[in-house]
Amino acid sequence: MANRKSAIPFSSTPEQDQKLEEVLQELRGTQGAVMPALQKAQEIYGYLPIEVQQRVAAGLNVPLEEIYGVSTFYSQFTLNPKGQYKVSVCLGTACYVKGSGDIYNALKEKLGIDGGECTADGKFSLDACRCIGACGLAPVITINDEVYGRLIVDDLDEILARYK
Repeated sequence: MANRKSAIPFSSTPEQDQKLEEVLQELRGTQGAVMPALQKAQEIYGYLPIEVQQRVAAGLNVPLEEIYGVSTFYSQFTLNPKGQYKVSVCLGTACYVKGSGDIYNALKEKLGIDGGECTADGKFSLDACRCIGACGLAPVITINDEVYGRLIVDDLDEILARYK
């Protein structure tokens, strides 16, 4: 769903824009500047919407296609904003065998978003991950730094209610 438009419109502050401009001035003309520029841009804005990618492309005098290609190739980059509460469902083998796929699908339905997306109110974002090392608690989800294990789909309403 990398191409899907976020429900949250992009906005930035003058401070963020100034920081990005400083980064681009520093890196302009430098060999291999795309990765560090995108990393800094994501630190500044939290994600890489098309508006930021366009600014990086213009600032480094690099084709937008190259910026987009790097932004979508590397998993460290996200094109969508993250929610206040970052929900991550482990789809590693132990969790998946014990039903994390059903939990992931139920969360998509309950939150009204797909993986990699953020709810329109900015509260929740949903992602899947591979093994978080809590196999004994399978299936597992995390919400920010909180771990919830030995879950069934019926547990989700109660868990989500804690964050609303």
